Amino acid sequence: MLSEEWFLSRKTIYRRFKPFFDYLPLPEDSLFLLEEKHLRKGVDIWVMGIDGKWLHREGVVMIYRNVTGKINLYWSFHLSESYDSIRIDFEKLALIIKDNFPFGAISDWKGAIVAAVESFLPPIPHQRCLSHVQRQLLALLPQRSPILATRLLRIIAKRITKISSYEEKQNWFMAINDWIVKYHHLLKEKTIGKNTKKKWWYTHGSLRRAVKLLMFDDNYLFSYLDHPWVPNTNNSLEGLNSQIKGKLSVHRGMETPQQVTYIYWLLTFSRVKSKHDLRKLWDRLKNKIFRF
Repeated sequence: MLSEEWFLSRKTIYRRFKPFFDYLPLPEDSLFLLEEKHLRKGVDIWVMGIDGKWLHREGVVMIYRNVTGKINLYWSFHLSESYDSIRIDFEKLALIIKDNFPFGAISDWKGAIVAAVESFLPPIPHQRCLSHVQRQLLALLPQRSPILATRLLRIIAKRITKISSYEEKQNWFMAINDWIVKYHHLLKEKTIGKNTKKKWWYTHGSLRRAVKLLMFDDNYLFSYLDHPWVPNTNNSLEGLNSQIKGKLSVHRGMETPQQVTYIYWLLTFSRVKSKHDLRKLWDRLKNKIFRF
């Protein structure tokens, strides 16, 4: 602990660090670090990853990342992932990337993100993150389901992130079609309601949703086969979110505003690559921090 390393009381350490938690570092505060090193004009192919870190349904920190160069371009806090929220972010993000547009995008395919990518970026391949898709499928298809058809479809679903060629993609879709031919009767099976508001519902609703997800437009599920520079998973951002989650768990008890400030500082320091960068960042921020 810092109190033991520095031979200072917890109260003294709190007093020294409090000014930092009173100031919310905006992405623009450390933008100069990117402009000097990573955002020079050129023809480098890069892909934008988009994802959000939810804070117990109190709001979401949206993160926009160059997943090719592993650079956090922009971040923001919103109460929801609405189109208006994403639109505001893209307008500010445009000032950062300027004319150095990405050659592809990858996200969890939320409607607002898809609409914003189509509206604010040139026509580029937009890959649906297969890790997100696989997690949704495995949640819909329990491993210990008493229904054999569910367990068999789960085996097919688990292969989705391992497809690396058009032949494997074709075989995968053939396996799904074979499953549908054999078990299509389960997808139509209905349960009649008794003493309920609904007269009927599909008995295997989760199975139907899984099949619908598996048959999603393959132009977006497997865009990476046509565009090799686009990853098939958003693991670069997933790893970042996992680190944030781990650090927040160490500091349990923080209110949502404190969590947001903490995440903003983490993302700000992610742009620091050397002691020289850290010194320049301190020179830029110290007056703002202690003014608050």
